[in-house]
Amino acid sequence: MSPGLSKEEGGAVNPLRDPQDRRLPRIPEPCALVIFGVTGDLAQKKLIPAVYDLANRGLLPPGFVVLGFARRDWGDGDFESLAYQAARRGARTPWREEVWSRLAGNIKFVGGSFDDDDAFDSLAETLDELRTTHGIAGNAAFYFSIPPAAFPVVLKQLARTGMADNAKSGGWRRVVVEKPFGSDLRSAKELNDLVDDVFTRDDVFRIDHYLGKETVQNIMALRFANNLFEPLWNSKYVDSVQITMAEDVGIGSRAGFYDAAGAARDVLQNHLLQLLALVAMEEPTSFDATEIRAEKLKVLRAITIPKDVGTGTVRGQYLPGWVAGQRAVGYLDEKNIPADSTTETYVAVRLGIQNRRWAEVPFYIRAGKRLPRRVTEVAIMFKRAPHLPFGATDVEMLGNNQLVVRVQPDEGVVLKFGAKVPGTTMEVRDIAMDFQYGEAFTESSPEAYERLVLDVLIGDRTLFPDAAEVEQSWQVIDPLETAWRETKPEPYRAGEWGPRAADEMLAREGRAWRRA
Repeated sequence: MSPGLSKEEGGAVNPLRDPQDRRLPRIPEPCALVIFGVTGDLAQKKLIPAVYDLANRGLLPPGFVVLGFARRDWGDGDFESLAYQAARRGARTPWREEVWSRLAGNIKFVGGSFDDDDAFDSLAETLDELRTTHGIAGNAAFYFSIPPAAFPVVLKQLARTGMADNAKSGGWRRVVVEKPFGSDLRSAKELNDLVDDVFTRDDVFRIDHYLGKETVQNIMALRFANNLFEPLWNSKYVDSVQITMAEDVGIGSRAGFYDAAGAARDVLQNHLLQLLALVAMEEPTSFDATEIRAEKLKVLRAITIPKDVGTGTVRGQYLPGWVAGQRAVGYLDEKNIPADSTTETYVAVRLGIQNRRWAEVPFYIRAGKRLPRRVTEVAIMFKRAPHLPFGATDVEMLGNNQLVVRVQPDEGVVLKFGAKVPGTTMEVRDIAMDFQYGEAFTESSPEAYERLVLDVLIGDRTLFPDAAEVEQSWQVIDPLETAWRETKPEPYRAGEWGPRAADEMLAREGRAWRRA
């Protein structure tokens, strides 16, 4: 077959279709999506709406089944009713009853607990029946929308029944594992070994929903599709990098998980280190999952933590205060939080990357809850010009050039640079060129879970961290957690940008946090 030609069903070659052309709709083979924990928040708020939106965009095959599993005494109709309400509430695309009616006939439910052998035998029988009734040919993805403690039980059931076996199923079998991937390096390795033992390594998808966001993917497009930025993307021109993930909300109903994890384990170990890897990685030889993962892993292995954790990191915990005009309780006053908890709700860390490109460039990373507003961004802070031929008073309002990638909520890119103020004097100050996705493109950005669920069904692993990335991230976090074990977090009021110590950490090096 000639290069660039693809084989359609029946063996015919379509000369107009290039399999490398990513502009063409990518539609999976007939398959089933099995959701464990389908009655939980994640499934109802994200997964089911994502399935509807994919169907509404014509990206699902006619032979597609959603198979829910949970501890409920339901029939298919009961689950279809719950799924309808969830999809209607959370859909991003316009609601169309005809789309839902096509999906509704392909929604199935199996009830039972995770330690119920009969329930899993019934699940296996249902998948076998779907081969003929819906033509799925044994293809199924298992989505673990369940607490990590339940992973081993479910994995052992899938192994016992043979549902994880590609050869036995006659198609492909994949598993999607939600974070957290363990609570430290040891537990992460145990989980990785267990998952890789039940499923083949290529069939394991560790989902980090941040990597499904359009603006996160745009970091690679920004760097590698343009000659404008890459020559400056190094220690010769970059002064520092700031990565901020601020949330204005508290912990909500996650008290049990959050108090055991804290900000570092919750978002620094996964979301923020993945952002750092994308910003700092070398250009891959191709846009291939293996190549991209290899370059990210090199960065994660080159990360250095502060020699003095006491001065190079800050932990904080919010006190009562005001956020967006609303009274907010302190962390210790949240429901089900112990009165003596030392869990951090804010973390700021100065990291380095020990390679030629980034030597001596500090990466400042911060994340926190109950901050003034919700924003996630990556700011590349460039060095000031080595010589300014202007008078000192002419450039008082001129700061560092900045390139800011806004991940949420106002997705886009900001370029900040100096320009002359109109008038009779030579006054130079910062201005911003602002690109926003919502204004530049007519199509709205899909939700992260839309992209990631579709990638799982297609088998595209580009946006999914592998076991080595997960374990290397814990190699960064574990020494910090050990150093923090006997310390207490610094207090900050809800509605402030974290503890004063975080500002002092940068001030000692002549820098300041960017006003996000």
